[in-house]
Amino acid sequence: MIIYMENNEKEKKEKTGWVAELISWVQVLVSAAVIAFVLTTFVIANSEIPTGSMENTIMAGSRVIGSRLHYKFSEPERGDVAIFVFGWQCPQCGAIIEGDKQDTCPACGSEVGKRGHTIYYVKRVIGMPGDVIDIVDDQVYLNGSDTPLDEPYIAEPMNQHETYHFEVPENCYFMMGDNRNYSLDARYWQNHYISRDKMVAKVFFEYFPTPKVIH
Repeated sequence: MIIYMENNEKEKKEKTGWVAELISWVQVLVSAAVIAFVLTTFVIANSEIPTGSMENTIMAGSRVIGSRLHYKFSEPERGDVAIFVFGWQCPQCGAIIEGDKQDTCPACGSEVGKRGHTIYYVKRVIGMPGDVIDIVDDQVYLNGSDTPLDEPYIAEPMNQHETYHFEVPENCYFMMGDNRNYSLDARYWQNHYISRDKMVAKVFFEYFPTPKVIH
């Protein structure tokens, strides 16, 4: 009888210990999930660069991290590499649409009820609110200056031979890729400007494939 009771108590302790360990692991996983959610929602933004539009600063296929807090407490500056909301992708036809989500896809006419996937781009801030931008002879000029904008991050000069004139509205920004000859940037968008509320994060670090600070 005594032996039976001792075995029973041992089994209870083993069961209690297993349950306690399981609960402990669940608590750890839940805490990790909550921390990850808070970080990715309010602190950092993660983005993959699918094209070569930012080469050689950021190569195609690279993954970068941006600070959401930076643009919550300070304004974007010229030269920033930024993650921003460009538009959305239709879940029916896959078309990428500029601007805010709509109930109806303008490309295929499908009723999508604003269910499109948000599309983020990574480009460099070139024009600030109120700036006048002229692109002449493949050089960028700001606010009537005779001296082109100094852009040491460009690997090769523009070879487009096009003349452009842009006037950046208040509370908006003009974004361009560093790889000017292969970047579908603000020069070609229907709406050339990104409003302040679409600016998500300032990119500061590439973590894949080559960890490095982004300037």
